[in-house]
Amino acid sequence: MSLLKSASTVSLLTLASRITGLVRDVLFASVFGVSALTDAFNVAFRIPNLFRRVFGEGAFSQAFVPVLAATRTERGDAGAKELVDHVATLLTWMLVLVCVAGVIGAPWLVWAMASGLAGFDAAVVMTRWMFPYIGFMSLVALAGGILNTWRRFAVPAASPVLLNIALILSILLGAPLFRRWGIEPIYAQCVGVMVGGVLQLGLQLPALRKLGLLPRIGASFKALRTAWADPDTRKIARLMLPALLGVSVAQISLLINTQIASHLATGSVT
Repeated sequence: MSLLKSASTVSLLTLASRITGLVRDVLFASVFGVSALTDAFNVAFRIPNLFRRVFGEGAFSQAFVPVLAATRTERGDAGAKELVDHVATLLTWMLVLVCVAGVIGAPWLVWAMASGLAGFDAAVVMTRWMFPYIGFMSLVALAGGILNTWRRFAVPAASPVLLNIALILSILLGAPLFRRWGIEPIYAQCVGVMVGGVLQLGLQLPALRKLGLLPRIGASFKALRTAWADPDTRKIARLMLPALLGVSVAQISLLINTQIASHLATGSVT
């Protein structure tokens, strides 16, 4: 009965995510249509999502969740909490470096994704606005992995709905406001993406705090060294390598498709 209840909860929340995603896409198409700017937004949004497959629910989650579950079984909740702290410390600081590098290297990332893009400059600006989204989503994946291990399935399943709601509101409320300010309305979508990332992470934190599993992130070199010295942390890093290979195949296909589309007529990426 517990399995049926959990499966039903996740299924209903996933359905809600798909429905709100459909509403988001219909509104996006009706308000913004197909143009060089919509191409630019789609490319800019795909870049952090590509990296998210590595640091978020892709390779990282596939490696982290089994090790966390095994650690909890072998060392109890205290040992699992220690692993959570170590992984959160390493992941957070790695994400800070990746986000800084992504913002600085946005022109090269856009060129690698879509070198023929008509709205290249706009895509670079949007990439810089949205690249930190990868940080929020990777931490959401960390939190979701913890909650799923403790059989708290509802919160992780509900979080994608918040991104869709944030993007819907950015179309309905943000776009007219940006137009009034003399800013291209589609830039409101960038704000929606970032707000959605913050909301998704914010939804997880109270649930983690209630379980006593809110990660403590070390801010010193000693904390980083201690985190890396943990054998379970290194095991997660090793397990990520084969998972990266599997995840990369689909992402390379997306990269090739987007690159080809960027050299076709304006709107092809969209």
